[in-house]
Amino acid sequence: MFTKADIEKYFIAEKQESWVFMILGLLAIVVALFFIFYYKSSFAKGLAIPLILVGIAHIVVGYTVFSKSDKQRTDNVYCYDLDQAKLKNSEVPRMEVVMKNFFIYRWSEIGLAIVGLLLILFFRTNPDKALWYGLGVGLTIEALASLILDFFAEKRGWEYLDGVKSFLKM
Repeated sequence: MFTKADIEKYFIAEKQESWVFMILGLLAIVVALFFIFYYKSSFAKGLAIPLILVGIAHIVVGYTVFSKSDKQRTDNVYCYDLDQAKLKNSEVPRMEVVMKNFFIYRWSEIGLAIVGLLLILFFRTNPDKALWYGLGVGLTIEALASLILDFFAEKRGWEYLDGVKSFLKM
């Protein structure tokens, strides 16, 4: 049976994972800057590019989810008892879009991981292409980290959406 506690649990978990995204994003940027300023090699520069870009994306996505979670949680708990039509007409369509987006994210991350692995494979033995090798390493790390985080978010999202739909008897 889907309850208000399940709504609370979902949005609290979303908020917690948003912290993970922001911390990993910040950590990636710090590591990238360390590599740029300490190692100063082509490999380090290549590695830093995806770490910085995806790190910024993780911070932005994490903050966006974090800043919206409390309001969505309270709104949906309210709708559970007092405005189930809004839950049906707003939350279900919102979550269906979120779940469709996870499909896009998953395949984009898999594609980026493959590109990263190909860069590693093609340029690992060529010192003149160390920037590309570093780019491949950084891209692979970031794509796989994103894929893992999104796997758990997507799983949680499906459970929540299925719970809302079962409660509304959809």
